[in-house]
Amino acid sequence: MSPRNVTVLDYGSGNIRSAVRALEHAGASVTLSAKPDDVLNADGLVVPGVGAFAAVMQGLKDVDAIRMIGRRVAGGRPVLGICVGLQVLFDEGVEHGVRTKGMGEWPGVVERLAADVVPHMGWNTVTPPEGSALFEGIEDQRFYFVHSYGVQKWDFDVTQPAMRPPQVTWADHGGPFIAAVENGALAATQFHPEKSGDAGAALLNNWLKTLG
Repeated sequence: MSPRNVTVLDYGSGNIRSAVRALEHAGASVTLSAKPDDVLNADGLVVPGVGAFAAVMQGLKDVDAIRMIGRRVAGGRPVLGICVGLQVLFDEGVEHGVRTKGMGEWPGVVERLAADVVPHMGWNTVTPPEGSALFEGIEDQRFYFVHSYGVQKWDFDVTQPAMRPPQVTWADHGGPFIAAVENGALAATQFHPEKSGDAGAALLNNWLKTLG
């Protein structure tokens, strides 16, 4: 099987090179780009995100990525968000009392974690749902997190009987928060698979398998 073509979205977010290297290590042919042809036509698109919710949203707007991500999702073309790349897929983020509108792909608000120690930095276990494609074979592994904010409630209404509800993976740091979501072509992780050693490599490999 020829390598899957993956575009890592280049919009000014930090730490993109490690995502590129991890995907290449997992067997993908990787392009770092924000050009519409590369973003729209790749087998898979990875949206990394580091830093503040509002800054990431602005960076995405600056390269017209929100429209392009929406087009990919509407067409069933796979997208994987990482860290703040997960957070911006929700309705809104609240940082230092400032509310910023997100992409609204999923309902929910990104808020400061309720833990005594923030940021949540380091390795943690996750609880994936039955039948998760991302976590197949790595359900009991630990993943690397670096974040102060997260989505702590999930309230998703299935309006069509035939619709399969998103699969949500949880983790805990001072209370439960969303560690990953799998929703058809759209998936995202709050942790950094590119910093999560063998477990992260296996997760990226699982995601690449879904691009077929």
